[in-house]
Amino acid sequence: MQQNDSLRNVAIIAHVDHGKTTLVDALFKQSGVFRADQRVDDRVMDKMDLERERGITIAAKNCAVRWKGVKINIIDTPGHADFGGEVERSLSMASGAILLVDSSEGPLPQTRFVLRKTLEAGLPVVVVINKIDRKDARPQEVLNEIYDLFIDLGASEEQLEFPVLYAIGRSGVAMNNIDDPQEDLSPLFEAILTKIPGPAYDPEQPFQMLVADLDYSDYLGRLAVGRIMHGKVFAKESLACIGEGGEARPLRATRLQVYDGLQLSEVEEARPGDIVVLAGIEDVTIGDTICTRESPRALPRIRVDEPTVAMRFGINTSPLAGREGKLVQSRAIQDRLVKESLRNVAIRVEETSDRDAFLVKGRGEFQMAILIETMRREGFELSVGRPEVILKKDANGKTLEPIEHLYVDCDEIFMGVVTDKLAQRKGRMLNCTNNGTGRVRLEFSVPSRGLIGYRDEFLTDTKGTGIMNSYLEGYEEWRGDFPTRFSGSIVADRPGSAVAYALFNLEPRGTLFVEPGDPVYEGMIVGEHNRDNDIDVNATKEKKLTNLRAAGKDENVILTPVKKMTLEHALHFVREDELVEVTPQSLRLRKVELSSLKRYQIAGKAAKSKS
Repeated sequence: MQQNDSLRNVAIIAHVDHGKTTLVDALFKQSGVFRADQRVDDRVMDKMDLERERGITIAAKNCAVRWKGVKINIIDTPGHADFGGEVERSLSMASGAILLVDSSEGPLPQTRFVLRKTLEAGLPVVVVINKIDRKDARPQEVLNEIYDLFIDLGASEEQLEFPVLYAIGRSGVAMNNIDDPQEDLSPLFEAILTKIPGPAYDPEQPFQMLVADLDYSDYLGRLAVGRIMHGKVFAKESLACIGEGGEARPLRATRLQVYDGLQLSEVEEARPGDIVVLAGIEDVTIGDTICTRESPRALPRIRVDEPTVAMRFGINTSPLAGREGKLVQSRAIQDRLVKESLRNVAIRVEETSDRDAFLVKGRGEFQMAILIETMRREGFELSVGRPEVILKKDANGKTLEPIEHLYVDCDEIFMGVVTDKLAQRKGRMLNCTNNGTGRVRLEFSVPSRGLIGYRDEFLTDTKGTGIMNSYLEGYEEWRGDFPTRFSGSIVADRPGSAVAYALFNLEPRGTLFVEPGDPVYEGMIVGEHNRDNDIDVNATKEKKLTNLRAAGKDENVILTPVKKMTLEHALHFVREDELVEVTPQSLRLRKVELSSLKRYQIAGKAAKSKS
């Protein structure tokens, strides 16, 4: 095997919010991608609106910088475990990784997740302890925790010999030793060149490329992105594509491009190790091998972890359907979901017995929420059900469920309520660490279904000061039933517009979700009931006026302000017999069966069958 020493393919991995994208910004500026006087936005790699709004990386992205004549392809990966599919396919293009760890927080659950994937791929790692300018920085302790994590994950001897750098990503400085002068990122560039090898290839092998990503251009059509494993490729060369079935299909790329800074530049040929973009290829999916027609040979396909969460996506069937969205047909929803599954290896789409509804499987509820939010911004109207975990059966026929390893960081005073809530959800405490700072670190083993909807409760219980993170630990035997929600729903029993007088009289019954003037319909959920049962109410009832003079002045109706429900909160709130109605401008909650009479009949039959 030979190495292409003029090239480095580096993935940047870290827990969410540990500074990956900020560090990439600094690498851009110091490598000369931008002019000295050029104004550049922060987080230039995060181009999606949702990424900028939420401050997280959702999709892995590629770019390239140059340092001392060597081209460095940088792959910015998401830090959230729900987007683990993005991490896995990104690592298939890398020959090394930079692990970024916060100098105060240390390695967190997603650090473990992304590092495990990197070590399994056999990649060398450069460790960067970031944000050493924090007042609560503890770099030496964090370094010891990183060593413990490497050993815990079964790192090889070579992988344990990792170089360590200290950095302040925001200031664009890196040091080999913590006491070194803070100048620039040269030490990091040098570590990449010396510690991460160039891509290895066999000069005897013909051209082979593994498709790791797909994109779409309005001008060029579908784009296949991947790293050349062996051989050279030329523009407009006759090629073949080997799919999952193993059959080679002829194809022809209309254009060959490579990354240059943030842009793509067209080239006539590309060499082993290059990350290239082939344009004009229609029938290709992630994991396929593109090779020569003369000697077609498939590479091992990208394998990702199995999905753990499923959700029902269907058309909007409410009386208010079609008022806001332009894409409302089941065919349009299906095409969009299939398109997403082609671009995202962690998502799978299945048909259901209802031809207007589809089952979407993925890594987590957050990943699903991002997909739904993206679709509503594209003009879709749809109804979605509560996220449900995917169960398995073992060899003895016992039901297995996904289990999360949960880390909680909160003030001591909230430890009791957190432990109690998680115990109700069949959680088991594994560890408790109290360093005497007033905060405690707790570890739990919790069923994945127990965490659906808990995040909002956790933030309320800890007054917004708690931090919780988790990663999938594996499958264990079913731990038993527990209530998903301890309150019922307040359901409208007729159509119309919500009236202040009616809402004022409903306030003692629970928390309301609608305001005066909002449209309501039979079966729409207008609030959360204080008790555990559902109640049907008239939210459109007006005060009856008479011509008799009142003895006293009528009281002004003053309503409690309504907290607008977010998409994540709505998905957490609904029960098995409820749906979230998603439109470009609105989020509404509703019963699956809108008719109150039919719901009573169904409830009566269910009670009769139990007795």
